[in-house]
Amino acid sequence: MTDADRPEDPSPVTAEVRPDDGDLDASLRPKCLDDFIGQPRVREQLHLVLQGATQRGGTPDHILLSGPPGLGKTSMAMIIAAELGSALRLTSGPALERAGDLAAMLSNLVEGDVLFIDEIHRIARPAEEMLYLAMEDFRVDVVVGKGPGATSIPLDVAPFTLVGATTRSGALTGPLRDRFGFTAHMDFYDPQELQRILTRSAGILGVRIDADAAAEIAGRSRGTPRIANRLLRRVRDYAEVRADGRVTLAVARAALDVYDVDELGLDRLDRAVLGALVRSFGGGPVGVSTLAVAVGEEPATVEEVCEPYLVRAGMIARTPRGRVATAAAWERLGLVPPPDLAVGGIAVRVNEPQRTLFDES
Repeated sequence: MTDADRPEDPSPVTAEVRPDDGDLDASLRPKCLDDFIGQPRVREQLHLVLQGATQRGGTPDHILLSGPPGLGKTSMAMIIAAELGSALRLTSGPALERAGDLAAMLSNLVEGDVLFIDEIHRIARPAEEMLYLAMEDFRVDVVVGKGPGATSIPLDVAPFTLVGATTRSGALTGPLRDRFGFTAHMDFYDPQELQRILTRSAGILGVRIDADAAAEIAGRSRGTPRIANRLLRRVRDYAEVRADGRVTLAVARAALDVYDVDELGLDRLDRAVLGALVRSFGGGPVGVSTLAVAVGEEPATVEEVCEPYLVRAGMIARTPRGRVATAAAWERLGLVPPPDLAVGGIAVRVNEPQRTLFDES
């Protein structure tokens, strides 16, 4: 394949939401627990929580959903509201900058409503403190006026269920975490589950896809349904433009090759990071800021987009001195690991010169 066949700047394979994902996500989201594929333990636990509350005629305990992006936390919140037959109110932690923002939203809730707060760990502290009282006693105290003349007016809030979603459960404060009656952690999906998701999504989108093609896309999706659906959309484009519209194994492989997604789900940026770490810095250790400069990206991009999957895939290890390439990284690049790789694939170089030009955090 020539360079002219490749996109000029293929986007990194990431589970973060993009502006063009809205319509696709809305059409592909499961509508009930029975339609939700994967996360069997979480589904069973949620079924018990929701069914028990329904039989008692009350509102379920507040629910916290944690896990990496793209695993279905928002879809699960929508399913919770649908299973309860309640309205869903959506907001996000960064949008609640003041306590008054949260008070206005809470005062408009109807009994039994489900309030979904995405990225709840980023909620402002004043709003978080107001949320404590609302979650426990279903009331809020609104301060009217300023200075000595300020008065606090208690307002009752209709009983509701708060569903919080977070990608960083450790960033939640203890008091907020303790007020959730049920906490669920969503794990990455295995290829078989992703294949089922892709087959379902292809049916909704009207895409003809072979089973082995779905398995190929699933194996390159990093265990994340959002990435799987995004790759399916790109493969569909390729199949419609350069083939007969049917997604076969050969078409899927050719399309993913065009978009620089290899057999392990690594994209151009992932391979650039590995190449810089191994070829430019001898396998490390090296700081993330130095690594980012070497590949022409921001440190946050390397740390938040590339590094989590590379660590999970066993190709990069985090050490107190910096990032280190494992034997799997050397082998992935077609290179022979150095003889001084320690047990576990971590390189140890006692006489390596210290790098002081960049932050080695």
